[in-house]
Formats: sequence, structure tokens, C-alpha cells
Amino acid sequence: MPDRRLPFAFARDNQVAVEGARLLIGPEATMNGLREARRIAGTPLTPDALETEGFQAALTRLYDAAGDADTGPEVAFDLEDGARAGSTRDLLEDPEDAPVIKLVNQLLRQAVRAQASDLHLEPHEDGLRARMRVDGTMQTVFDRRDVPARRVVSRLKVMSGLDIAETRLPQDGRIALRLGGRAIDVRLSTLPGHHGERVVMRLLDRSGGLMALDRLGLSDADADRLNRLAGLPNGIILATGPTGSGKTTTLYSLLRLADRRERTILTVEDPVEYDLPGISQTQVNPEIGLSFARGLRSILRQDPDVILVGEIRDGETAQTASEAALTGHLVFSSLHANTALGAIVRLRELGVEGYLIAATLRGVVAQRLVRRLCPDCAAPATPSAVEAAQFTAHGLPVPAQVKTATGCPRCETTGFSGRIGVFDILEIDDGLKHAIDTDASEVELRRAVGDRPSLMASALARVASGETSLAEVRRVLGETGT
Repeated sequence: MPDRRLPFAFARDNQVAVEGARLLIGPEATMNGLREARRIAGTPLTPDALETEGFQAALTRLYDAAGDADTGPEVAFDLEDGARAGSTRDLLEDPEDAPVIKLVNQLLRQAVRAQASDLHLEPHEDGLRARMRVDGTMQTVFDRRDVPARRVVSRLKVMSGLDIAETRLPQDGRIALRLGGRAIDVRLSTLPGHHGERVVMRLLDRSGGLMALDRLGLSDADADRLNRLAGLPNGIILATGPTGSGKTTTLYSLLRLADRRERTILTVEDPVEYDLPGISQTQVNPEIGLSFARGLRSILRQDPDVILVGEIRDGETAQTASEAALTGHLVFSSLHANTALGAIVRLRELGVEGYLIAATLRGVVAQRLVRRLCPDCAAPATPSAVEAAQFTAHGLPVPAQVKTATGCPRCETTGFSGRIGVFDILEIDDGLKHAIDTDASEVELRRAVGDRPSLMASALARVASGETSLAEVRRVLGETGT
């Protein structure tokens, strides 16, 4: 059957597309587009009017699924500075650079399609290696000798507004792009090396937005705890964990719970990862002195009810956030700590007094992301004695079977598909407040909270339900889960 699809650029610009016997019509469809769609179809079509988001999703489904670099949606780079704002064009016009432009577009397109969080370009003695991080693990895209590494890096530096002549110093930039109607924010970092500049790109899908709690992987009990915390009138709620553990997603979901018409919500972030409708968001800019602490102090003069601070990195930010909570604001933030109780110790290290922590801290969400087993190839196995002992040590019944990763074409032989969160949500009660106020050590804090489920227990529960494997839990949490 002949391909009756319109060229992607034409379909996008004229807001029309052909899918089988359907004529998909966007809200800004043109008469020229409708005529061309009927001409190329050659048979009567059933019109189907779609809203903007629905039409963009249809474009992505129709064109990106084909995986053909020549017919699929091209990566469009949005130039947002000065008179060029909103325009889209190739920045390198030299015909010799056309293969480089195509290669960069294909790399970005492949990374977005694979839902990669990061894309790495690593020059070495024999050429250039490209890898992407998918579900927390690195996957090789290619390792080739015939790729002009310097020209690829130059292309990316031009697109992100960096100095292509400066190759001795690290640089940071940003590329705004769209793929099939999806807005993707790319944060680019270069690092000089022996064989050239290494480039790492963080990909943020800004169309993701707020996520409902049921999509985070929370148990019913944990969801109830988060609902209680988000409904508080004041205090600090912290999300803790290493980089890439999903803290920002959890904080945004808490904003979804706290978002009420009677409340004013303001954020200060680095970077602003998603556009949140109805919420005022501020991007920090250390180069001009706009730090988290300064942005937070400015926000307090804007009469907020709820404040999101992207990360507490220093004592000034920690102190200001605590004082904001003490004066009647609800503050959400993230903090680098391995455990929920470790967040209390970390706040002390940043210089916050024990009495202030006790008075303002309402809850801590410790979390990790583990890969979810592929449903098509996960294989059952009987737990060994060592594995059974792990369940017993955390107060859990030993399951009759656990599942292991094997690998199949659907999961690209990894054995996993997607990720799921494991959580330890600590609510600060009176006994724990007293221990915090008296500057108790982490061991004493653990005694104060008593016997309660740990992060490892939450992860093992996912193993028992067949959602992930013991090997994956050990990879993320280690043997003890701390």
C-alpha cells in the first residue's frame, strides 16, 4: 500500500495529517493543507477535529514511530534570543556541514524517542563514542572512527550559544528544541579533555508536567502520608536521595496536591524543568547573583502560601527556608541525603539549629528509582537462602518466587522496561521532635522513631510483587539499603 502521509513539516505547519481513512485536523488547519491532504489520499476521508495537544500527539505517533530519519519529524531548534525569537533554521549553512547537522539531529531524535535523561558525546583517540542514559543505566548509541568529533561539538556549541573558539575551559549552555510537538529543553555542558571536548546533555521533556501520585509508584499508605503533608498550612517537606532518584518529580506532584485556588504557589528552581500552569516559576542565575537564597528571600515578599525551592545546597538557603516555614509558609525542597533521618543530620551540618528543625520540619521523603522488569521476559525463580534471609531481616514474609531479568527484543535485551519509585516517608511526630531539639545523633534518632519500614523494605516489597528483581535492588540500594 503506498505511503499516503504528508511530509512532516507540511503536516505540522498546516495542521493536517492523514491516518488511514481519517483526516486529522488541528485547530489552525489551513485550506491549502486540507486540499493537499485530500489530493494525496485519493479517496474520501473522514474528518476528525482535534485540540492542539491531541493533534501534536497524533503527529508524534504517526511520524516518530516510523523511525525513519528522512521521513520522521525533524528536530527543530527554537532560537529564543533577540530578534530571532521563535524562528527555526539551520545554523550551519556550509554544505560540508550537512552530514554533521543530520547526525546531531538523529542523535537528539533517538535520545528523545528512547526517553533518555542524558546524552553523552565522548571523543577518544580512535573517534567519537555516543552514549545515552535510559532508566538510569548507560547504553551505547555508536562508537565510530569516521565521525568528525570537533565539528559535531562545534555544531552543538553553536546551537547552545557557546563560544566555539574556546576549547580550553568548561562551558554550559541550553538548547530549546521541539520534536513532533513536544517541547524538549536540553542543558549542555562541555569539558575539555585529552582528545577533545566531552559533551553531556541533560534532556528535559517540558511537556511532562505534574504527575499524579498513582503514577509515582506509591503504596496507598504512602499516598495517604503525602496527602496529609501537602495539606499542612506550614512547615518544610523535604525529598532526599542521590541525583536522578526522582526528587523533582515528587516535589512537583506535591505541588499538584497543594494547588488550591485559595493558595499562591511560587518556585525558585535550577533549572525550571517543567512549565507548571498557574504557578510562578523563577530560574536561578548565579552569574548575576540570583542564588536559591536570594530568590527565596525575594519570593517571601511576593505574599506566597506555598514555596518550592529546587534544592537546599548551602546554609543560607537552609536557614532562609526554615525561617519561611516558621513564619507560616509551606516549603517544599530537595536535599542530598541517603536516608530520611540523614536529612535531619544534613540540615544540622548546614548550620540550622536543632530547635528550628524541630519547629519547622514536617516530613521527609527518601526515595530511589529501580528499573521495572519487562513483563514479556521476566523469569520466575525460587529465592536462595541468602535472599530469603534478606526478606526476613526486614520483617517481610519470604515470597515463594521472585522474578529475574532475562532480556527480549521488546526491552532491547536489557530485561527491564521503565522505572518505578521506592519510598520511605517519615512524618515528624512529637517524640522525634524532642530528639531533634536535643541534637540527638542519627543512631538516637533511629531509636526515637522506633521500628518502622525502611527504604530497603519498600524495595523488597516491589521484588515480592514481581515488579523488579533483587539484583536491581542491590544495584541501587546496596546490600543494606542505606
